Amino acid sequence: MSATAGTRQFDETIENLDGASILVTGGTGSFGRSFVKRLFEVAKPHRVVVLSRDEQKHQMMIRDPEFARHPEIRYFIGDVRDLDRLQQAMSRIDYVVHAAAMKHIDLAEYNPFECIKTNVMGAENVVKAALACGVRRVIALSTDKACNPVNLYGASKLASDKIFIAGNNLAGNHSTRFSVVRYGNVLGSAGSVVPFFRKLMAEGTDHIPITDERMTRFWITLRQGVNFVLSNFTLMRGGEIFIPKIPSSTIPDLAQALAPDLPTKIIGIRPGEKLHEAMITQDDAKNTVDLGDRYVIEPSINFFEREPFQEARPVDPYFVYSSDRNSEWLDIDSLRHLIDRAFRGL
Repeated sequence: MSATAGTRQFDETIENLDGASILVTGGTGSFGRSFVKRLFEVAKPHRVVVLSRDEQKHQMMIRDPEFARHPEIRYFIGDVRDLDRLQQAMSRIDYVVHAAAMKHIDLAEYNPFECIKTNVMGAENVVKAALACGVRRVIALSTDKACNPVNLYGASKLASDKIFIAGNNLAGNHSTRFSVVRYGNVLGSAGSVVPFFRKLMAEGTDHIPITDERMTRFWITLRQGVNFVLSNFTLMRGGEIFIPKIPSSTIPDLAQALAPDLPTKIIGIRPGEKLHEAMITQDDAKNTVDLGDRYVIEPSINFFEREPFQEARPVDPYFVYSSDRNSEWLDIDSLRHLIDRAFRGL
């Protein structure tokens, strides 16, 4: 295991958001809740707008003492498919984090039009609303599945990434800037493999199902992901895709870390599932720079004169950042440590 694998917190350059107004789409989800919680730990925002279409999750958040003590939070029922509602929610907003998405691969394949409406048309609506309302900076959350996509979810997020990057071209004389954050699987988030394995164990399973023993994945904790987003508000110029340096592991090692006494059973790769995940392709390498704790894919089209990143180093022209070719790896013990940190919110 690399000495730094899984330990970076990405909190050295968190933007000063004191007095700012921030909106989070998908704000009642795993990321949104963690983002809002962390925001009040590092800043004193003027107003925080939580936008989500899930009224039950809104109600749970409103009743949670962690959030109830912050009168700065506003809860907006709304959908990114609704441009008018987005413009209402973004009134007098300085920063936007776009976390709303249809994320389940199987459901996206079965309901393709709904996936496109949320992930692609919703992205377009966020860009339009941000420009209309004069938002200063927008960061959209992407996924490793948007890199060389093999399923509709990944393809829709690739389209979303392109929309946000091109939003800078639409800005014209507006000061609004758009960037994208792309990272791997979030340990412990809703719908991820760790809670699924834990559920099976709680139900008394006699084995852990593995799709392929060669499979590898990138891993990041929710706290690291939130810090990474906050830190990129400081770094962004507009048009970049920011990618954190995070570790990989094999899926069999993950199963062993969670259930050392249970055997594994190979069940085969599901439709639309990759053997390894990538976040930077060789085609992207020519526009990618290394900032030490992260990579940045810079825009291939210069929308305006951008200030260069300090101490940025170009990567090798044949560089690929994928979970099987990573320089940072988690062994079974370090996986257990990272999983423990993830479930303690660290």
